[in-house]
Amino acid sequence: MADTFYDVMRRQGISRRSFLKFCSLTATSLGLGPAFVPQIVHAMETKPRTPVIWLHGLECTCCTESFIRSAHPLVSDVVLSMISLDYDDTIMAAAGHQAEAILEQTIEKYDGQFVLACEGNPPLNEDGMYCFQGGIPYLEKLKKMADHAAHIIAWGSCASWGCVQAAKPNPTQAVPIHKVLNKPVIKVPGCPPIPEVMTGIVTYLLTFGLPELDRQGRPKMFYSQRIHDKCYRRPHFDAGQFVEKFDDEGARKGYCLYKVGCKGPTTYNACSTTRWNEAVSFPIGSGHGCIGCSEDAFWDKGSFYDRVTDIQPQIESTADRVGGTLAAVTGAAVVAHAAASAIKRARDTKGAKTTEKGGA
Repeated sequence: MADTFYDVMRRQGISRRSFLKFCSLTATSLGLGPAFVPQIVHAMETKPRTPVIWLHGLECTCCTESFIRSAHPLVSDVVLSMISLDYDDTIMAAAGHQAEAILEQTIEKYDGQFVLACEGNPPLNEDGMYCFQGGIPYLEKLKKMADHAAHIIAWGSCASWGCVQAAKPNPTQAVPIHKVLNKPVIKVPGCPPIPEVMTGIVTYLLTFGLPELDRQGRPKMFYSQRIHDKCYRRPHFDAGQFVEKFDDEGARKGYCLYKVGCKGPTTYNACSTTRWNEAVSFPIGSGHGCIGCSEDAFWDKGSFYDRVTDIQPQIESTADRVGGTLAAVTGAAVVAHAAASAIKRARDTKGAKTTEKGGA
């Protein structure tokens, strides 16, 4: 019988108390309430560890770099306890024929049971020869492993959308992985994705199964809100207070970066809530606008510093002016109510007189 998550944790000397704490942190990182903690505990005590095959196509390895820096849950807990990372040519010890043999062994032993995680995309030009691995094109390796996988995850914007490899004129004809596969793909876009988003999705997938996805195939738990919706600079946007240049007074005061190209109002991701570097900051918090790296075709939409939307904020001037406006609106409302009451009384009086005449 295959080891469960809890079996592996106990062999590593992790106490029951620490195990339960890990389950609580996992629920928190997924945005789940305390009621879900017992479900996570039960799953980790009963479900066998899931083999994961992590492939690399055309990419820069930033997704792997992001993943290994996750803090909540710790990537070491995810890799060593929750999953069996059987193949990842970036961080695995094996190489050459020994490494490639693992793929065939996984298919033989875990056909239809393993998770296929894909970082990067396949090029189609020249029969896929622009990305050649272990004697075969990456395109061929990707299709073969996908045919035998239980779930497929597209890590980052390269695998999800194509990213800079697919930028015009796209000489290698690079495409996102869902364009060449006949199975559903869980898309986790971003350049790279947030570490805790990556480990959170793996945790949820192995604990509860397939997460709820939006119409583009992204997990709703992390991609259902715009960065703009939870951005700490949002009040400045609503007040019409903007950075006009990166070295102006507005920049020093932390005003909204929309006018210098921030794509937060049109980008769906968890950057403004989950944040980066153990929740310390995110690009907007560091004074740079969001470039929309988790959205399709962000690389071909012009300069990152151009305002590309027509979203209109509510402009405030001063507290006195706002107070005066509210007083005027309130006064107008009182006058309107008084007028309406007078008209109603006149109608009621006229109706009563008509009734009296009819009765006479």
